[in-house]
Amino acid sequence: MSSTLQRWMKEVTRLTRSGRLADATRAIQDALGRKPTMGSFNAPPAEVNSQTAAAASAARLIPEPVPVETSKAIDDGTIRTGEYSEAGLTRSYLLYLPPTASAEHSGTPMPLVVMLHGCTQDPTDFAAGTGMNSLAREQGFAVLYPAQAQSANPSRCWNWFKHNHQRRGSGEAAVIAGMTRSVVAEHHLDPCRVYVAGLSAGGAMAAILGRAYPDLYAAVGIHSGLASGAANDLISALSAMKHGPASPTSPPPVTQSGEPAARDDGFSASIGPVPTIVFHGDGDAVVHPGNGTQAIAVAIGQTGTGAPSAASPVVEVGESTKGRRYTRTTHPGPAGAPAQAEHWLVHGGGHAWSGGREQGSYTDPSGPDATREMWRFFRTHSQPEAQRHEG
Repeated sequence: MSSTLQRWMKEVTRLTRSGRLADATRAIQDALGRKPTMGSFNAPPAEVNSQTAAAASAARLIPEPVPVETSKAIDDGTIRTGEYSEAGLTRSYLLYLPPTASAEHSGTPMPLVVMLHGCTQDPTDFAAGTGMNSLAREQGFAVLYPAQAQSANPSRCWNWFKHNHQRRGSGEAAVIAGMTRSVVAEHHLDPCRVYVAGLSAGGAMAAILGRAYPDLYAAVGIHSGLASGAANDLISALSAMKHGPASPTSPPPVTQSGEPAARDDGFSASIGPVPTIVFHGDGDAVVHPGNGTQAIAVAIGQTGTGAPSAASPVVEVGESTKGRRYTRTTHPGPAGAPAQAEHWLVHGGGHAWSGGREQGSYTDPSGPDATREMWRFFRTHSQPEAQRHEG
């Protein structure tokens, strides 16, 4: 670690310990560079953890209300709110059910997309900015928006960089996965078609969920986020965000006989990486674009059978309807299977949801439509019944 970074971290620590959290926040923001790279964005960047990283590290969980669920009927579906508790944590959520959500009316269980907001956002803001509910109404799937508690992180960032939230059965990963299973069971959704996506800190947590719960999530979407394993403490998180991954992705562990080894998150590696779609702006000054490349490397490290894909990636260059150029790289899956991974590098894009709506924060309306493209990718993947696991 450079002497400059060491001095900066000492100053942040000093401010935090003295209770000057606002000053610590400003120091982190200045170091990471919070100024938007594109003037078209309707809000400053949604820092993965830069807004109050120091404060977040000192935050303490406090008891939260007993779970309760309410609902509100709207013309184009139903919005339900509730809470879920697991692993000693409680988190609230917003659930969107389109008009065709009732199993007795549709005859076929609906898919579910879990959407994890970024720092300073909440489910309502994230839903407005991504437009995911409108697409869900059109395509016929439910959307679950877990909400980070401000008591757990002052800026409502998911604590993706803390090791106790990165493992199966532990912390925020466990409560989000448990919430997902609960909603699927209660509303008779399709357990084989469950997906998770997120922005920034939410994207980093989505990557963690895909690795820790490959038997639950059939595909993952990471927008302006980081790969699972990118960091395990505050210092490594800040370094990855500003400078990119510290080292190339390590190959999946194997035993002496060549079989997949048990993973440290308590689940067998034999399932392999979850199919992943990544969106990242090459002008992102908050989360280095190299983190998107790293997330793709994790996704194509091996297929579900443990063998690397032999097919070469397909690279396309295009332009959105509003003039934003992009490079899309598709990594094929095994023969006859859908793509294992897609990487959308949005040229000139910053730290914002590509193709998002101005009604929400941290959106870039001029970019390619990440919401629609993620769903297109998701719908080609389903969880094999043999891989499903209830715990």
